[in-house]
Parts: sequence; C-alpha cells; structure tokens
Amino acid sequence: MDQSAPRTITDSAVLAALAHPLRRRLMDVLKVDGPLTASALAERTEQAVANISHHLKVLAGCDLVVEAPELARDRRERWWRLASPHLRWSSSDFDDDPASQAVANAAISLNLDRQVSLVRAWYANRETAREVWGDTSFSTDKWLRLTPAELAEFEGELLDLVGRWSSREVPDDGLRRDSVFFFAHAVPARP
Repeated sequence: MDQSAPRTITDSAVLAALAHPLRRRLMDVLKVDGPLTASALAERTEQAVANISHHLKVLAGCDLVVEAPELARDRRERWWRLASPHLRWSSSDFDDDPASQAVANAAISLNLDRQVSLVRAWYANRETAREVWGDTSFSTDKWLRLTPAELAEFEGELLDLVGRWSSREVPDDGLRRDSVFFFAHAVPARP
C-alpha cells in the first residue's frame, strides 16, 4: 500500500471500527509515536493489555493497522503500525443506505467529540505547560463568503499547508518537539 496516498474509507464497518473512541486513540498514538507493541499502547492509554489486543485485532481486521514483524525481538513480541497514516472519508459515500448513513453520522459526532476534548484538555491543564509553550496555542474563527468551489480551493490550500508541516523532516537540532494537535472545520452556517 502506498504510504503517502490517503486511504479512502467507503465501508461502514471500517468506519465504525475507526470511529470507536479507544481505537481512534490507538491510531493517534501509532501516528504520533510510530510502531508500538500492545503493552506499550496499553501503558500510553492506561488500558489493560487484553483490551488493547482486542481492539488491535478489530483494527487489523479492517486493514487499519498491520503487524511490523521486523521490529520483534522474538516470535512472541508483536509490533503494530498504521496501514496508512492518511485516512479520508466523506459522509456522502454512505448516503445510499440508512444504516451506513447512521454509522457515518455517529462517526462525525465521535470525531468531533475527540477533537474538542483534546482542545478542552489543553485549556484545563495549560498552566502546567505554560513554562514551555507560553501563549503559543491558538484559536481562530472567521466568517467567509464562498461558493462550494471556493471552499474546495480553500480546503486544498489549507491541506497543502498542514501537509507540508506534518510531513516535514524533523530537524535534528536538539530542540524538544512535542506533538501538537491541529484541527479545522469549515461548514456552511448562519451566525
């Protein structure tokens, strides 16, 4: 599988597996920290190893994670990595089936809950990180007047910018770099 090309999710069973809160978190940890064992994932998520193993099997069954046997020191050790670091899906791909549309709607809601919870957690605990980060976290919102084509163009430009920063080679300059969560939504709305 081409690691640079986004995988498009069109199967509601795969979307349901992806949308589960713990599975989403496991995928986030694998995306940020790279391949890990079930034990390391359990430690990072404060879950039981058996629970993590179950969820890894579900993700593997949907080809969302794959084993990384080259990292194992013996036959008992199992390492896991993302099958593709870039996933995309559109709710319109699930419009033909009411059950699939319900899965897509739930996935949207769970995804938004996850995104907002990460931002809320930062603001709830930012005093402990202020010494390192100061006031560098940010929030912005703007009202734009756009056609659907202009919104698509805006999305392309924004994704190019985010892609450039997320895929850059991290400099080996001795500076500490922590993971930073970024998310954006652009939706037609009324003030």
